[in-house]
This record gives sequence, structure tokens and C-alpha cells, in this order.
Amino acid sequence: MRFAVIGGTGLIGSQVVEDLNAAGHEAVPHSKSTGADVISGRGLTEAVAGADVVVNLTNSPTFDEASLDFFRTSMENLLAAARDGGVGHFVILSIVGVDQVPELAYYRAKVLQEDILTAGPIPYSIVRATQFMDFVDAVLSWTADGDTVRLPATPVQPIASADVARAVAEVAAGAPLGGIRNVAGPEIFPLDELGRITLSRKGDSRTVVTDPTAGMFAVVKGDVLTDPRARLAPTRYADWLS
Repeated sequence: MRFAVIGGTGLIGSQVVEDLNAAGHEAVPHSKSTGADVISGRGLTEAVAGADVVVNLTNSPTFDEASLDFFRTSMENLLAAARDGGVGHFVILSIVGVDQVPELAYYRAKVLQEDILTAGPIPYSIVRATQFMDFVDAVLSWTADGDTVRLPATPVQPIASADVARAVAEVAAGAPLGGIRNVAGPEIFPLDELGRITLSRKGDSRTVVTDPTAGMFAVVKGDVLTDPRARLAPTRYADWLS
């Protein structure tokens, strides 16, 4: 099968391309740097030409209200190019619990992306993943102040990016789901405890203070960012840190 992986040079996309090619498929990475611009639409016709499947792994450059325009425009342009190119399967990557956190503009934008896909003309699959292990350092940096990092106790279920990529590649190579597949890491942590584990393993002497008002995940209520019923990936956080 032939795959056009849009956003195929990024963290997840590059691994999806590698996984699909290792499985004997032909996966070609596309991004703005290769001439495929999802906002202007330039290069998209050429990018999807001859593809059986389009995998869209592009991401908004911001997490604010502007992300809504990014996902609206990029999806409309990509779906139009895929429809005209006779693509038979369109795959996106989203977030577990994304439709339960309307307080976050970025999450609303990802819901919009899902809605545009499901209302579109092409058979589709949505892979929802929990928070990436690879982004824990960034989460810590958002609320770091001197020797202190403030984090809420929001439950999270971190997953390795390599496991996410394998899940996306598996879904892309199969029949369209016409729905959602949730994938998650094998362990659930309160975010503040995850922060303490991370700093300790890295030999970082900063202190994590539990603060229910700190950072982006402070608005998340309950355990909506976890799903023990999801397909659980094998990589444990301690092993990933090692």
C-alpha cells in the first residue's frame, strides 16, 4: 500500500513512516519543508497523488484560539486534495478525553478536526492517544519557577511516542475504523507524582509542589485523560526514562 504521511518529518510522523516502510509498504513523508503546505494548500495535490491512505499528523504551532483556524483550514485543504486524488482512507491522531475538556482551546480545536473528518467524504480512522512521555519535560517547564515546579494531581497515563507511532501505523494499514481507537500507556500517575519521578530519575533537585491551579492541565477534572480500557502500550515510564 502507498501512504502519504502529512507531517511525516515530525516526532510521530517520522516514526510512522519508518514503521510502515519496515512492514513492506511505501510511506512517503510530507511537510511544509518538502513543499506540502496544509494552510495555503500548495503541494497537497502532488503529495497525495497515488496514495491509498493519507495520514495527517500535522499540528498547530500554538495551543491558543489560533489552533482552531489551523485545524479547520488544514483539514479542509487536505480532505479536498484527498477526495480529488481518490484516497480511500484518511487517518488522524487525536487525544484521549479530548471532547471532555472544552475549557482548553487546543482541545476544542482537536475536536473540530475530528468533526470535520467524520463529516467528510472519505472513510476514516481516528487514533486517540494519552499524553506523550516525550513531552513531560515541557509540561514541567510550563510551571517551573526557580527551585520549584508546581503541578496539579491530574491523573495521566503517559505513552511513549514510539508506541503511538506503531498504533497509528497499524490502524493506517488496516481497514478504516469509521470511529476511534484509544491507545494509552500501561500506568496511571497523578501528574505531580510523575513530575517527582522524572526529576528524581534525572538527578534534578527541584521540588514539585502540588498546586491544583497550576498549568494547562489544572482545568482537567477527574480522570478524563486516562483510559484503562484502551489498547495498552508496552513501554513503562521508568523503562522509557532509562
